[in-house]
Amino acid sequence: MSHVYLVLWGLLATVAMTAVLRLSQGFGWSRLSLPLLVGTFLTGQRDRAVVWGYVLYVIGGWLFAFLYFLLFDSIGLHTWWFGALAGLVHGLFLLVCVLPLLPFLHPRMASEYHGVTARRQLEPPGFMAVNYGYGTPLTMLAAQAVYGAVLGGFVQLAG
Repeated sequence: MSHVYLVLWGLLATVAMTAVLRLSQGFGWSRLSLPLLVGTFLTGQRDRAVVWGYVLYVIGGWLFAFLYFLLFDSIGLHTWWFGALAGLVHGLFLLVCVLPLLPFLHPRMASEYHGVTARRQLEPPGFMAVNYGYGTPLTMLAAQAVYGAVLGGFVQLAG
């Protein structure tokens, strides 16, 4: 399998995942913007943070695609449904472990223990990121499942 195709499908999976997350924002189910959260690590200017965030977000999507491909090869399952399952597990890990730690790592995010300051103005995600909307956990899981299903489907088709 050519690395060019891996990069292409990593990009397509990232675009599909982003579309689900953006749709959830558009319909008011969630206020979570992962590119904004990533970009505000670098700058406090929101317009620039979104641009930088999308750049880093796409690069991260490509890198995670390679990890998914390694997972598919190591388990020996190369199907869209296993990709979706891996995406669900990945999404659950993000919701339960990663996002709750963000206030302690992010330079511009308030925490539930220390309120908003002039520098820390982003709202903390809270349990399973529900501070960004009660639909956030489901939309995050759906987006990650779509990401994994696209990658698994590619491997299934290519194999």
